[in-house]
Order: sequence, then C-alpha cells, then structure tokens
Amino acid sequence: MSSKVQGASCPRVDIGGQAVMEGVMMRSPDAIAIAVRRPDHSIVVKREDYVPLSKKHPWMGLPFIRGAVNMATMLVTGMNTLQDSTTMLGLLDEEPTKFEKWLAKKLGKGIDKIVMATALLLAVLLSVGLFMAIPAGVESLLKAAGMPPLGYTLLSGLVKIAILIGYMAAVSLVPDVRRTFMYHGAEHKTVYCHEHNQTLTPANAQQYSTLHPRCGTAFLLIVMTVSILLFLVLNILLPISNFFVRLLFHLLMLPVVAGVSYEVLKGLAHSDSKAAHILRWPGLQMQRLTTRRPDEGMLECAICAMNCALNGLPEDAPRTPEGWVILKDYTESDPAQYAGESA
Repeated sequence: MSSKVQGASCPRVDIGGQAVMEGVMMRSPDAIAIAVRRPDHSIVVKREDYVPLSKKHPWMGLPFIRGAVNMATMLVTGMNTLQDSTTMLGLLDEEPTKFEKWLAKKLGKGIDKIVMATALLLAVLLSVGLFMAIPAGVESLLKAAGMPPLGYTLLSGLVKIAILIGYMAAVSLVPDVRRTFMYHGAEHKTVYCHEHNQTLTPANAQQYSTLHPRCGTAFLLIVMTVSILLFLVLNILLPISNFFVRLLFHLLMLPVVAGVSYEVLKGLAHSDSKAAHILRWPGLQMQRLTTRRPDEGMLECAICAMNCALNGLPEDAPRTPEGWVILKDYTESDPAQYAGESA
C-alpha cells in the first residue's frame, strides 16, 4: 500500500469506532452499532440511536470544550460498549455466585453493572497513578534536587510517554488483547474504505492501513505532548514543590489538556499539508502497538457494524430475544443487497 493511503486526511464527516470483544463498534452521526462474531460463526448486531451531547447542549460543541466532553463521553461509551459486546457473546450468562447475588442485592444493581463500574473505577485509578502520580513525583524530586523547570518538565513528560509505550507493549503480549488489536485494525481499515467511497468488502478494506490519524492511540500521544508543553509554561510561571498539590494541579488541568489535544487531533487529521503529515507520523507509528492486521472474518464484523450504523438494521433478518439481528454473512448488512432481495 502506498503511503498516500496510509496517511491520507479524512473527510469532514467522521465515522469513529472501537474494537470490542470479538467484534467492532461503529458510531455514525446518529447511531451506534456493535457487531460481534459468536462461536457458531454468526454475526450478531445491536444498533442504538445516538444523540451527541453537543446537539442537546450546543455549548458542549464549542472548540476546546468539545475535547474534554468527548473524552468523558468516550470513556463511558467505551465501557458500556465493552459490556454490551460481552453480553452479546453470552459471556455474562454464567450463574452468579452467592457473594455476587448478595452484593447485587445490597447495592440494588445487576452484577454486570457492578463489575463494569468496578472496572471503570480501577481503570481511572490506574491511569491517575501511572500517568499523573508517578510523573508528578518525578517532577517534585527533580525540582527538589535543583533542576530547572525545563529539565524536570521534559523528563517528567518522557516518563509519561515511556510508561504509555511500555504499557501498550506489555498488554499486547496477552493473546486475547492481541486478538482485540486485530479487530482494532479491522475497524481502521473499514473506516478508510468508507472514507475513500469504496464498496465495503473485506478485499477492498484489506488494502488499507491499520494506522489512522483519528485513532485514540494517536490522541493519547498528542495529550502527552500537549501536557509537556502546557506544564512547561505553567512550571515556569507557577512552580509547585508539594507533591500532592502538584498532582491535584495535574488533575485540574486535564480538561484543558484534553480540549487542546482534541483540536490538534482534528486539525491534523483533516489537513493535507506537509507539516500535518510530519506531525501525524508519531501518532501513526504508536498505533503499531495497538493494531494488528485482521483476518477476513474480522473485517466482515467491522463492515456489518459500519453498514448498520449508517443504514440501520436489515428488517427481515432473524433476531435474538433481545432484539439483536443475526447475520450469516456480512453481505446481509449491505442495504443494496437486502433492497435487491426485497425488490
């Protein structure tokens, strides 16, 4: 594949997605669709209407504000999507233990909601510990040792990036995670195929790169870079020695960092300038840690999610008791295909 396809800029109407358990989620401007591959090789698809917060509250769509809103929204949506995918696969059908039943009774919620809420809390704590507490501690130690703001800010930033790369490299060694990274690659290839107005088929999608400029991995690297630059200025203007005050300061500045980073990501993704290509390159290379080349079956899942997010569910397809559509082949999600059959 040519580098032009690999680093091409994206159309203004963005279709986003996420790899899930044995499948892919795609989000169009007005809907979210999740497609998962069950052990019997059928593809189960769930679709829900989606209304961005910026439509309900226009101020949330303003530049720099929308970045922080989008980060919070995607955190919640991402966890809910993972829960939905495990439910669609039947991974939560096991009989709860007595302790789980007792806990659910006491808290008044299903055990699946408790598990996901606990996972979300642990993920947040892990993120704060790894990417804020440790770098803040490094800054405090280096500052106490007499290092100037430029030195301890840059070294703290390098620590953040090193932790991020190390974490991604470590989790990629887990077989289930590596398989999810293949679905991540399928998501990117399918998005590229749609953006280039090609018919959504596994063969067409496979020719594209697994590296996409709007990927969340690229966003994380931009967040790290923006935080280094922002805290460099703030450390010069407002030096803080106390570790806990410094950590609190980092937490309070997170929405600002997210807001600026989102605008940078959008600007780079939609620009064809040489400078944009150069600045996009590090984020694209980071995705080599979080994406893998998918097989044809994974691309079929991604295509089903894309078709159903954009065009709705096939009306005549069989459904599960929950209302999810069951597809035997990805072509059944193609509106041209089932329109032709009904004509």
